[in-house]
Amino acid sequence: MSTPALALEPHHDGSPLYVSTQTPALGDAVQVRVRIPLGYGPVAAVRTRSNPDHEPRWSTATLLGERDGAQWWQAEVEVGNPVHGYRFAIERADGSVAWLCNAGLSDIETRDDDDFKLVTHPPAPAWGAETVMYQVFPDRFARSAAADTRALPEWAEPADWQDEPIYQGPSTPLQFYGGDLDGVTEHLDHLERLGVNLLYLTPFFPARSNHRYDAHRFDQVDELLGGDEALARLTAAAHERGIRVMGDLTSNHSGDAHEWFRAAHGQPGTAESEFYYWLDDEQQTYESWLGVPSLPKLNWNSLELRRRFIEGPDSVVARWMKPPFDLDGWRIDVANMTGRFGDDDLNEAVRRTIRQTMIEVDADTLLLAEYTNDAAKDLQGDGWHGAMTYANFTRPVWAWLSSAGPIEWFFGLPYPVMPQYTARQVHHAHRRFTAAMPWRTRIHGMNALDTHDTARFANRALPGAVPVAAGLSMTLPGIPVVFAGDELGTTGENGEHSRTTMPWDRLGDYDEQIELYASLVRLRREHPSLSHGGMRWLNVDDDSLLFVRESADESVLVLAARDDVDVTLPTGAIAGRGERLIGTGTLDGTRVRSTGMAFTAWRLPGVRPFD
Repeated sequence: MSTPALALEPHHDGSPLYVSTQTPALGDAVQVRVRIPLGYGPVAAVRTRSNPDHEPRWSTATLLGERDGAQWWQAEVEVGNPVHGYRFAIERADGSVAWLCNAGLSDIETRDDDDFKLVTHPPAPAWGAETVMYQVFPDRFARSAAADTRALPEWAEPADWQDEPIYQGPSTPLQFYGGDLDGVTEHLDHLERLGVNLLYLTPFFPARSNHRYDAHRFDQVDELLGGDEALARLTAAAHERGIRVMGDLTSNHSGDAHEWFRAAHGQPGTAESEFYYWLDDEQQTYESWLGVPSLPKLNWNSLELRRRFIEGPDSVVARWMKPPFDLDGWRIDVANMTGRFGDDDLNEAVRRTIRQTMIEVDADTLLLAEYTNDAAKDLQGDGWHGAMTYANFTRPVWAWLSSAGPIEWFFGLPYPVMPQYTARQVHHAHRRFTAAMPWRTRIHGMNALDTHDTARFANRALPGAVPVAAGLSMTLPGIPVVFAGDELGTTGENGEHSRTTMPWDRLGDYDEQIELYASLVRLRREHPSLSHGGMRWLNVDDDSLLFVRESADESVLVLAARDDVDVTLPTGAIAGRGERLIGTGTLDGTRVRSTGMAFTAWRLPGVRPFD
């Protein structure tokens, strides 16, 4: 049994318990609070250090009072810039000073990048943080009867629905199962059963591959998926069930069969010539995504490309957000590379333009981005609302909860064997890669255990680890992501192998696994503190993570464990009696116990803010 020091640290985050407004404007005076446990020791003073215009500015906090074993201090911060950083300087009775920033508590001065941040850019839609996402790869999800009547293109290599995906070799992008959008519509009851409320579709544009990231036009839905009418039917049916729909757009490249590329390839002087990066005067050779010739890279220096693709009511971005399609958002493919080549770095211009177009067409829409590594630099609230969280969630959780041994692929990193993390390392990675993010973008990150680009987590999961990992995706700050098939225990060696078909004729064989995911989704959606509540770490050791998501109305205590746990929290670390919501762990006062691999959550009273 241990008594954790982590629970005795001062705490602040960007949630409503600690910040008086989630939507500040320039010039606003915002009240920020810090919670300091009594067990931390006597505190003489608390100050905030802001950095408007990169010149430090100080304010002095006042003590609001003591409650539930902690002091609450409050200071006023005037918002001087669109992204306004601040931190706390906590002076102890002995004269020493500790610094509290988004990276945690430090006994030395901290970096500006790790400051807490107030953001004045337009916020994400209110529903964004309340989302549970379900990802569908259209070719592999479901076939409608109409699919049997469609002539196949010459590139397609037809497969039977029960065939295993070809995941190595030239046939990988050509294997064609024939799933379509009406097939998705026919199985929306499955999404309702799970309780998810956002359907994310990988690209639906015409292309020459099963993944369709090599679009040859952006103004229509692939006829192999049912055409424009099928997308309109799907979004209408999903909206009737309270499920929003997000599309997938490639802002970094088009396909080499795209009408724009065909108009420019080998034809200098055409209007579309400025849309791409040419490597010779004859416009025969060109820059492409990672050297793949079928994916020529877009050049965002072109104002005409911006006009056609991302800017204004007639752009590609706008078209699909208007009736009859009414998409509720975009996930942007390869967002990390978009606008970047050599001396060019136009990523900020692209993401801001896309978001402004979305605001003008329908402000109640969500913009997410693909990033495979550290995304914080581009996640300051000016464009992308959130991004994929491989660095702070997916890879650390895999390394903690996966079996040891040789591995063919680990998210593009050169590990010949599966890395083996402790829970302490998971905690460290999570804090390190979220430290430079504003709270608003952190709660909109995509917490995916796997996607169509990765191996399946179930492929390497330790016995009993799936509920623990999936539970973390539902309870850590961010948007939980379920890739179609996760709820069935689907396996896959790499991204292409993971793109399996759904066994609709045998779905009853997976009832237990489906109910596991449905119960975790219910936990997430029935407890708003898991969407909007603050995040306070209580204990971390080699085999467990213990944290609480807090709001004024209720809090949820979460335990994720790989082995036995017996922890007694300091008095006041949590308030009131706990009601177990899921799992088998026990909470006796402040003593938390659990056996073996386990995920448990308890409902606690809310945290009463001072007026």
